[in-house]
Amino acid sequence: MTQESWAQRYGGALMNTFGPPRRVLVRGEGAYVWDADGNRYLDLLAGIAVNALGHAHPAVVAAVTEQLSTLGHVSNFFATPTQITLAERLLGIVTPGGAPAGSRVFLANSGTEANEAAFKMARRHGGAGRPRVLALEGAFHGRTMGALALTHKAAYREPFEPLPGGVEFVPFGDLAALEAAMGHDVAALFVEPVQGEAGVRALPPGYLAQARELTTAAGALLVLDEVQSGMGRTGTWMAHHLPHIGDGVVPDVVTLAKGLGAGFPIGATVALGERVATLLGPGQHGTTFGGNPLAAAAALAVIDVLEDGLLEHAAEVGTWLREKLGGLGHLGVTKVRGEGLLVAVDLADPVAKDVSAVLLDAGFIVNAVREDALRLAPPLVLEQDQAQTFVDALSPALAAVGAQGRR
Repeated sequence: MTQESWAQRYGGALMNTFGPPRRVLVRGEGAYVWDADGNRYLDLLAGIAVNALGHAHPAVVAAVTEQLSTLGHVSNFFATPTQITLAERLLGIVTPGGAPAGSRVFLANSGTEANEAAFKMARRHGGAGRPRVLALEGAFHGRTMGALALTHKAAYREPFEPLPGGVEFVPFGDLAALEAAMGHDVAALFVEPVQGEAGVRALPPGYLAQARELTTAAGALLVLDEVQSGMGRTGTWMAHHLPHIGDGVVPDVVTLAKGLGAGFPIGATVALGERVATLLGPGQHGTTFGGNPLAAAAALAVIDVLEDGLLEHAAEVGTWLREKLGGLGHLGVTKVRGEGLLVAVDLADPVAKDVSAVLLDAGFIVNAVREDALRLAPPLVLEQDQAQTFVDALSPALAAVGAQGRR
């Protein structure tokens, strides 16, 4: 069937929550995908930072196939070796040197669910005496009601108000504002070390260290949302492991998803230390599919591959790509920023959607994360020669939408 035929069927069968699909994709391999008409695209978005190992990676295919041939699902009345092993591995990588004694993991199905669990932990920690929860302007933590309450964008929030109360937003990166907002009535502070949906904005140096001091002094939890920035995306296991971002900070909770499963739905809420890890007890939270053997097997395969040199590869290719894009010398590009293979290209004019459409026609998948910014979050297996084809295509794409030419 053609793309047009599939698109018509899509419109008649699925809710219009995403708008019409840009393409109907039928297969992928490595950093490439193909649509129903046979056109090939370099996938520089990776399912929004999900396909860390690209498409059809043999390690993930083998792990899921082998696991499904043995045991596909059990309820959480029971445990499985893959579930237990994954939790142990996550505790080993969530902080340099391993998590503190008594730390524990809750396995879910998505980043939103991981943040929902963290929100409930904050409420359990705060009780009636700590009704306030702080988050940052520009934050995106998910779209279910609790996670949405932590998400700043008004267009996402307002249609579903009233949302769970008590959440307040403080200006991004503003330590004076954070200090003014912090108090002994605050249950938790939620932050993304790198805000992906706001245009790939990393917290300024020193911010997390001071946030840790402020939350500790106030008795509040520090929750780091590493859903997009974790699992190698920034060239390290977690973005807060980067010295200029994390400065050695050990948070109370870290939430993970996206790249953790390399395309298989999974999320994780990692509680650091016995006190935080015991905030939720039997019957206070749960999930039918969370921690299922298939998802756990996929995640274990991802960790194995990342450990085998892919972290360093992502850091190296990311640095190279940012330098190449920054050196284009095109007046239509005002700034290139990011960490590892999470990159933003700021544009002089609000033409990001038009540029992304031209690039799609040219065989490149990118995201207009803002009207004036493109986001790249490619598979961590991306090679320099593949990335070079995008570098070569960007200036012609800018010219095609009337952006300014070269200096």
